[in-house]
Amino acid sequence: MWAAEHWQDFCLLDCSDGLRLERWKDYTLIRPDPQVIWKNMKKHPSWKRADGIYTRSKSGGGSWNENRLPEEWTVTYRDLTFSIKPMGFKHTGLFPEQAVNWDWFSSLIHAAGRPIKVLNLFAYTGGATVAAAKAGASVCHVDASKGMVARAKENAALSGLQQAPIRYIVDDCEKFCERELRRGNRYEGIIMDPPSYGRGPGGEKWMLEEQIDAFITLAAKLLSDRPLFFLVNSYTTGLSPSTMGYILRKTILPVHGGTVVSDEIGLPVEATGGILPCGSSSRWTAE
Repeated sequence: MWAAEHWQDFCLLDCSDGLRLERWKDYTLIRPDPQVIWKNMKKHPSWKRADGIYTRSKSGGGSWNENRLPEEWTVTYRDLTFSIKPMGFKHTGLFPEQAVNWDWFSSLIHAAGRPIKVLNLFAYTGGATVAAAKAGASVCHVDASKGMVARAKENAALSGLQQAPIRYIVDDCEKFCERELRRGNRYEGIIMDPPSYGRGPGGEKWMLEEQIDAFITLAAKLLSDRPLFFLVNSYTTGLSPSTMGYILRKTILPVHGGTVVSDEIGLPVEATGGILPCGSSSRWTAE
């Protein structure tokens, strides 16, 4: 498993009985997590005095209770800074487990010694965009949510990247890729973090299991003649890392060679020393 082990402003303090106890800099949160199917003694004192608790509603959705949280605050990871804002559906605006991928592709960009263009699809609030831009890449950031793209711009500014070569696009990712192909635009790196289910700005329906093979095939055509990497993340329960890896192998290796590796990604749990699985990633590299 690839674990995000280098955080200082974030820590997964404990997890038990469907819940995660987390520290985000100066604040502690309790959030539901379906992966946490075990029960253990909740010895950490913050279980009883968390600053914010997200509780699911029986009718769907949920809300933040026992809420002593500010509207938003910032956390840092290495030389990156991000805004944290408790939102609906238990989210905070950042997936801390993705830091292990930020480190991976940032090292590739640094070592490339040439201009690198990165396409970030389903880019959310821009964690990967900020990391790639900070490493020296020019980035095209694409997401269907206007609000999330606005948050991505804020995160870039927090990391001192106001003038960085980042294009922000509010669009359906599939339609954007089709237009990029027609325009002849190509990229050395491609990142995609597709949801299990979603809708585009025009109501376009997205179902991961039904569409991911065709979408990866489409996006791979946007790789340049000297590509560097391709990263696919998945949070869909039941899809193994090797499933995405298989798609990358059959799609990219015959054209570009290179190697594909796949694994779960996770977060270290301070209380137990274990690692909480938080999805999976498949990585293609040219060398």
